[in-house]
Parts: sequence; C-alpha cells; structure tokens
Amino acid sequence: MTDDLSLLIDAAREAGKLATGYFHGDAQRWDKPGGQGPVTEADLAVDRMLREGLTSARPGYGWLSEETEDTAARLDADQVFIVDPIDGTRSFIEGSRTWSHSLAIARNGIVEAAVVYLPMLDKLYAAARGQGATLNNTALSVSAQSDVTDATVLATKANFEPWFWTDAKAPPVNRQFRSSLAYRLALVGEGRFDAMLTLRPTWEWDVAAGSLIVEEAGGKVSDKSRLAARFNNPTPQLSGMVAGAPQLHDALVRRLV
Repeated sequence: MTDDLSLLIDAAREAGKLATGYFHGDAQRWDKPGGQGPVTEADLAVDRMLREGLTSARPGYGWLSEETEDTAARLDADQVFIVDPIDGTRSFIEGSRTWSHSLAIARNGIVEAAVVYLPMLDKLYAAARGQGATLNNTALSVSAQSDVTDATVLATKANFEPWFWTDAKAPPVNRQFRSSLAYRLALVGEGRFDAMLTLRPTWEWDVAAGSLIVEEAGGKVSDKSRLAARFNNPTPQLSGMVAGAPQLHDALVRRLV
C-alpha cells in the first residue's frame, strides 16, 4: 500500500500543477444538469490526466470519478480509484484557494490509501491504512474534544435544521464552513476542527480520501445512521457522513433523528 500512496501523492502534485494553470484564468465553465453544480475545463483536464496516468500505472484497478461517466466495470474490480479532480469547484471559480484534489484507493469497499491536496495552500494530506495520517509529512491527530457544547463543527447551515435532530433541537456547536468536503475532513484529521458532518446523500468521491485521513489520525467516521462507510457502491453515494474525535462523533450521531 505504500507504493499506492506514493502513486497518489505524485498524481496529486501533477494535478495541482495542471489546475493552477487555469486558476484566475477565466476557465470555461458549465452548469451540470439536474442542479448538480458547476464544472470547468480545469475539472475535465485534471480528470483526464489523472484517469490516464493512474489507470496506466494500475491497469487492474477500477475507476470512479465525479467527472467521468460511470460504468459498472468498476464493480468487478477488487481495487478502485475514487477521485474528485477538483473538490470545491465553486471556490475555484470564485478565486478562493481552498479547493482540493481528492484521490483515494479502496480495496473491497475499504479505503486503503488517500491524498487530499490543496495546491494553492501547499497542503498535502496523506494516509495509508494502519500507517497514520500526515500533513506535509508531519503526523496528524484529531482533537481531544468530547463535549458537543462549544465543539467546532464544519458543516453547512442546512445541517442544523431542527428535523435532523432529536427533540427538533440542533446541538449548541460552533459551526464553521469550508466549501470542499475533502478539506473539511482533512481539517478534522489535522485537529484544527473537532468534527464535520453532512447529512444529505453524499457522493463517494467527495469523502473517500478524507475519511481515511480522519480515521488514521485517530478519529471516527460513519454515515448519519452510525454505519461504517463502505465505498464502490453501485450507486456511489453514502447516507451522509459524520467524522470527528471519537467521543464527539458518538455524541453527535446520538442526537440525530
């Protein structure tokens, strides 16, 4: 798995070089059908480069990416790349620096190697199962926060609507926001924030890499029903995600309806 992680690290850095060439360059953009958000020529160029490079290096691995038309072929592969070429495309378009490249390899549904790279901030988060998580080669650890009160939680405002929570009462957390789900998870792994949550159906490519970074930093990750996340599903979505320091994670999911 060390070789796979090295492959992802090298690929992420190459993706960063390509994407930054489009940044602030008025990259052509389109809106995806069905209200799925914007896509730019940078997303597509990075996707093409990653797909060609990674699948050539590991021809037996399946491929799942936000910007590649999905096929059932990946379901027959023991290992699969799960990739978001640019996570936080809206941020990319708006000129924010907090977009990322999110790359993961799952084996039989379990993420084994992961990278989240923010080229504009020169932050490379990496993890391999059983080997810990790092930021620019420095070991990471989640926060020690256990109490919901005053916990810093990365989430959109919509996640704190009363119908998600028991007694129609959202927990009294300090809510913060970053547009990239992959970056939110990485920040939890870094210990800069105590937890993150997203309670809507969540695409695998948004959270596969970040979920391993949290786990390998000592955190806990599940869907909103407390089930462990498994990847490379026929419909590549999870039932939301809650991630954070272990006791805080448990305290949050206990309050969910």
